[in-house]
Amino acid sequence: MEGTGHAVCLGPDVDTDLIIAGRYLRTKDRSIWAEHVLEDYDPALAPRLRGAVIVAGKNMGCGSSREQAPVALREAGVVAVIAPSFARIFFRNAINVGLPAIECDGLPCTGGECVSFSLDEGWVETGGIRYPARPLSGRMQEILDAGGLVNYWREKA
Repeated sequence: MEGTGHAVCLGPDVDTDLIIAGRYLRTKDRSIWAEHVLEDYDPALAPRLRGAVIVAGKNMGCGSSREQAPVALREAGVVAVIAPSFARIFFRNAINVGLPAIECDGLPCTGGECVSFSLDEGWVETGGIRYPARPLSGRMQEILDAGGLVNYWREKA
C-alpha cells in the first residue's frame, strides 16, 4: 500500500476524546463524526483533513478504546496517520477500519508539505528525505489492503 497527502501536524498524546468527542457519538452518522473530528483539538482543523496525512507525536490515540476515532479520521478523508508510537488499541482499530497507521521515528512535520509512504517498502518521505517505517505484520498488511477487517473477512468467505 502506498499513499500521498498533505501534512497536518499534531502534537503528542492526542487522545481519542480529542479526535471525536463523546457528544457526537449519539449518532451513527459518520458524516457528523467527520464534520467534528478533532474539533476540541483545533476547531478549524476538520475541513483541512481531506487528503491529509496526519503526522502526530508519540502515543497517538491514547485514552479510551473509542473505535469511532479512527473511523472519524477516515471519514474526514485522512489518508494515513504517522507517529513514533500509538496507543495499541487505536493502532489496531485504525488497521481494522482500513486507515493506515504508520510507526516512524524522527519524521519532521511542516504543515501542508507533501508526505508519501510505502508500507510495502517500509518508508515515509517528506522534504525529499526517506525515513524508515516499522513494518506491519503480514496479516495487518492484508487487512489494510482489503480496506479493513470486514472486507478482509468478506474476501475470505
